[in-house]
Formats: sequence, C-alpha cells, structure tokens
Amino acid sequence: NATKTSATTATFRVLPKMTKHEVKEHLAKIYSLPVVKVNTQIYLGKRKRVVGKRWIAYYKNSDFKKAIVTFGLSLTDVGLGAQVGKIEEDKE
Repeated sequence: NATKTSATTATFRVLPKMTKHEVKEHLAKIYSLPVVKVNTQIYLGKRKRVVGKRWIAYYKNSDFKKAIVTFGLSLTDVGLGAQVGKIEEDKE
C-alpha cells in the first residue's frame, strides 16, 4: 500500500500476449486508474509427473504473465486482496 514516499502498487495476472502498453491503457480506460509504470514477468508453468500402477502421465500447467502496476500518488489505497472493477449483478 501507499506511504508518503512510495506510490501504491498492485499485481495482476494478465494474458501472456498482453504488452505493458496494453495493460496501462486497459487500466486507465476501463477503471480510470492513474497508472504511472508497468513491469511484467513471464512465468512458465510447472511440469508435473503422475506415477500410476501401469503408466506415468506427464502434464504441464499453463504459462502466465504477471503485471506489477505502480499507480500515481493521487491513489492512496487499492485494498488488500480486493478485485478492482468487479461488477455485481443487481438483484431484483
């Protein structure tokens, strides 16, 4: 969370094909958040092996990308574990 000297940061799991510019543009347009900087990290999925009685099965979890977003000083708190921009349905 933000302090007087450091800005607020948040981590998002994004599609692997999204670029830093697309992440910044998406957060600025859709959620109206003051994005200053975006850093990305690509993670390769873990490879697993399941040993059965007659065979060995190999599989791999899917790859993903994390975006660490730094917001402007005007945004003081994003919330702990909150989902930004979650749309709730109206119950009628």
